Amino acid sequence: MQYVVLSFNYKECSLEEREAVAFKDREEIISFLKTITDFDFILEAFVINTCNRVEVVAATKDIFATYHTMLGVLSKTKGVNFYQLEKSALFFEQEKAIEHLFKVVSSLESMVIGEAQITGQVKDAFKLSYENGMAGRELNRLVSAAVRCAAEVRTSTNISEYPISIASVAVAQAEADKGSLSGMVGVVVGTGEMGRLTAKHLLRSGADVLLLSRTKAHAEALAEELGENVKVGDFEKLEDYINKYRILFTATSSKEPIITKEMVEEKAIDRTWFDMAIPRDIANDIESESIKIYYIDDLKTISNNNHALRKEKAMLAAEIVTKHKVNFLKWLQALAVEPVIKQMRLSIQEIVDAEVKRVIKKGYIPKKYRENLEHMGMQLFDKFLHLPTKQMRKLSKESDKSYVIDAVKEIFSLNTDSVDPKKYKQKEN
Repeated sequence: MQYVVLSFNYKECSLEEREAVAFKDREEIISFLKTITDFDFILEAFVINTCNRVEVVAATKDIFATYHTMLGVLSKTKGVNFYQLEKSALFFEQEKAIEHLFKVVSSLESMVIGEAQITGQVKDAFKLSYENGMAGRELNRLVSAAVRCAAEVRTSTNISEYPISIASVAVAQAEADKGSLSGMVGVVVGTGEMGRLTAKHLLRSGADVLLLSRTKAHAEALAEELGENVKVGDFEKLEDYINKYRILFTATSSKEPIITKEMVEEKAIDRTWFDMAIPRDIANDIESESIKIYYIDDLKTISNNNHALRKEKAMLAAEIVTKHKVNFLKWLQALAVEPVIKQMRLSIQEIVDAEVKRVIKKGYIPKKYRENLEHMGMQLFDKFLHLPTKQMRKLSKESDKSYVIDAVKEIFSLNTDSVDPKKYKQKEN
């Protein structure tokens, strides 16, 4: 079983495209869901239908067939050309689908980040499908996990509020001034929390980052945390960097300005500098027609009416979503291993029973020893399977070892589709 999401949302689709696929009422949604779940490979499904998105969430045994079926039925239902739908649709599979739904329910994919309505809308969408027999255990697990994720996002980030984040405002203002930061290099001086957040926002905006710190080891540690698009420069070359790159952010704890009038060279490039430190990192007597400087008070003024304020909380929320996604995937894998072990034992039981009947029928063993033979046979297999089953349970908790369970099912020809793993308690053999 795999989770998938077919998405038409405001980020990728125009208003006209969303209008073309929007369902007009509950009856149309129910009819659509009934049609697609009549295909035996689509186990369950529900539809999220809001002004900003139309999304079909499904649990399936065949991802490829489900994708084409959902598009085909939607095309017929709405009278929209199949290939036109395909161009405007996004399709997410398993891990990406889980992450996407967690973000949607946590309002990170909303037009207004932090709006509270979407969680209730998704719950209502699932309820409609559940009450009409098109959704059940598999999607209930997914939606319940998404709602738990959204609850932690709300309580841990207060994302519905307008928090002041100087780092997010500075990067948003740089984007506004430059049009786009994609492909640019942002020089970040200082590796404390403000510098760290600034670097993260720059990366999210498509810029590369050059980190500087008086203690180079601090910059190297932060660069390793943030990834390959972050490089470490030499603090001693600060004067060269400020005269070479177009955007600069400073957030040090220096008591004196680290950038002075004497360090500035007139260049034929427009530069934008952001001083987020108190006291100032950039001297206030620098005068240059090619340099625009924002000090912290300027940024605070901008923050009062800047809608990008929530980006800071959205970044923290994204980390929470990742944690919940990883935990949910591990839980799914751990859940999946128990039916496999149970089916292995049932197969062994059948083999033991058949062999005991055979040897008794042939007269090799008296019938009165039947119970003892069966007990001995199962004990032998228990001892043989002790280490393999222990290893399977261990590997099922590792996100990159899910193939092991699939391989065991293939080797032993085990079918667990109809098995409820909750029936089986884990026993260490």
